[in-house]
Amino acid sequence: MALNFVQSALSQKCPRCRKGELFHTSTYNLRGFTKMYDSCSVCKQSYILEPSFFDGAMYVSYALQVALFVTVFVAIQVLHPEAEIGWYIGGVIALVVVLYPIIFRLSRSIWIHFFVRFDPGTKDLKKQ
Repeated sequence: MALNFVQSALSQKCPRCRKGELFHTSTYNLRGFTKMYDSCSVCKQSYILEPSFFDGAMYVSYALQVALFVTVFVAIQVLHPEAEIGWYIGGVIALVVVLYPIIFRLSRSIWIHFFVRFDPGTKDLKKQ
């Protein structure tokens, strides 16, 4: 069963066949969490669409970071309405540090999914 757009982007699968992996290692492998494959191991879709293609993923990352900041603000307002500014700054910094690898990879996955269409007729080149 093929994954839908959101499932494929969240699970960091190839946008064309939705089976191959985008990244070499696990998310919290701090030495290699940024390393992507050059192409899909299943359908051979190139992940390097043009030079500096993933610079656009910074915009997606920015949107995810803003959502994170708003979430921290609302959570602190609800849990501790009289909190000082240090709580907000500390909460944001702590979450950004902990979630950076996830946001980095997720923003790249979402970005490439916008530009590469799913092709259900893609042949599994591993089986050939």
